[in-house]
Amino acid sequence: MKKPFIRRASPDGSQTLRRAVQLAFVALNVWIGVEFYLFVRQFETGAAITHGRPPGVEGWLPIAGLLNLKYTLLTGEMPAIHPAAMVLLAAFLAMSWLLRRSFCSWLCPVGTLSEELWKFGRRTFRRNWRFPRWLDIPLRSLKYLVFGFFLYAVLSMPAGAIAEFQRSPFGVLADVKMLNFFRDLGVTAAIVLAVLIIGSIFVQNLWCRYLCPYGALIGLVSWLSPTRIRRSEQACIDCAKCAKACPSHLAVDKLISIASVECTGCLECVSACPVEGALEFRGPRRRVSPKWVAAGVAVIFVASVTAARVTGHWASPIPPEIYSHWIPLAASLSH
Repeated sequence: MKKPFIRRASPDGSQTLRRAVQLAFVALNVWIGVEFYLFVRQFETGAAITHGRPPGVEGWLPIAGLLNLKYTLLTGEMPAIHPAAMVLLAAFLAMSWLLRRSFCSWLCPVGTLSEELWKFGRRTFRRNWRFPRWLDIPLRSLKYLVFGFFLYAVLSMPAGAIAEFQRSPFGVLADVKMLNFFRDLGVTAAIVLAVLIIGSIFVQNLWCRYLCPYGALIGLVSWLSPTRIRRSEQACIDCAKCAKACPSHLAVDKLISIASVECTGCLECVSACPVEGALEFRGPRRRVSPKWVAAGVAVIFVASVTAARVTGHWASPIPPEIYSHWIPLAASLSH
């Protein structure tokens, strides 16, 4: 039954703001990628060293981040090799605890690309496809299985073994190996990548929803978050626009508080709600506006990077001679 005296919600601007944050972070990652490529190429070609290694590339090394996080917890010491990987992982986990899976929906470049793909599919085919529930639930468990495998590997390594691995040529050049994977893409990897890209056009957030182990970790941490999407039964008019807008297919219109690990804090549902006060992103005591979400994401990221730089725990102290020797041999390294 519709309630009297309904006040229509004014546009909250959350999606415009989120889009701006996404594009800014994509631009940052593109710059890091170009700088890192030029850094590697100068050692491969024997050119003069004019480009430094951007430590931010370690944000693409989540396993190194997990290894270093365990090392620090066990020893109380910051790792010397790839410290930025741990700093960025810790920052993204902090965001997830404080603001749900905000890293996935506000910062992650892969998440941004995935969102663009399914929106392109919706514009082109006027719809996206969903797997039936009996298939969707077991498929979602795949990302937790993959994360469990990596977590087991990390937990099984003592602190000494972690330090030795990180100092090995393979550990030092983990970022170069990652770059070479995409530069020298094999047939099987290319087919898998093509399937994921094409599939993401038809299925919303295919990689993020079913396969991303990083998203699994982020989701588990976000489950402990003090913030939630909350629905007011008194104000709600049961239009179900929030559920239709939710890219994670959550029944927002049926719940009072959204505690699911699949909630990314994207605020699509809040933006779609036509009634003021019916649906809000809230902390324990008050509403959290989109501006505060954006500010929180930015402050955690910038503060973490700044603190690491000031304390000398940002860049790996690897001399150019090491890179000069090992980068031309990176393709032959194995572990």
